[in-house]
Amino acid sequence: MPKTIFIFDYPKSVKTTDMFTYLRKIVLVLLCIVLTHSVIAQEVIRQENCDISPLRTEIDSLKNLFNSKGYIVLREASMSMQSEYEMPIVVPMNQGNLYQFVFIGDPTSKLYEVRMYDYNEKQVVYKKNMWGDVDGNIISYAYIPQFSEYHMIKPVQVNNKKKKLCGYVLLLKKVKE
Repeated sequence: MPKTIFIFDYPKSVKTTDMFTYLRKIVLVLLCIVLTHSVIAQEVIRQENCDISPLRTEIDSLKNLFNSKGYIVLREASMSMQSEYEMPIVVPMNQGNLYQFVFIGDPTSKLYEVRMYDYNEKQVVYKKNMWGDVDGNIISYAYIPQFSEYHMIKPVQVNNKKKKLCGYVLLLKKVKE
């Protein structure tokens, strides 16, 4: 009489089909635990709005100025920023169009920078303002893309007194002369 070797010890009352059902349930539970763990482990940085009331007069006057020069607002957003950390913004741009990008930082920050990269991650614009500069907390520049593609814009500001900062971005497009 041949001997049967069981890898899993189970009660004698459990039949073979019940054993496979039991194993399927164990595998399903383990799979759920692994998938849940990997989803929880992924941190997502979400862009959050902030209070722009201190910047409202600057924003409105810049919008009126560019509107009078034939620009329309494509995108605008307030965003919570952390001192010394870049906040990436991805925008589609079309070849040959004239765009104007404006970043308004917290007035108490000591440094403001904006870098723009094309689709190939080549830096195409770099602007830097210090606290005492004439432009102060506003960085503005015009740009005409060479190709129709996505561009990444990375504003950053440095503030020694505050870690949580507010910033505001405007992307405008020239539509009439």
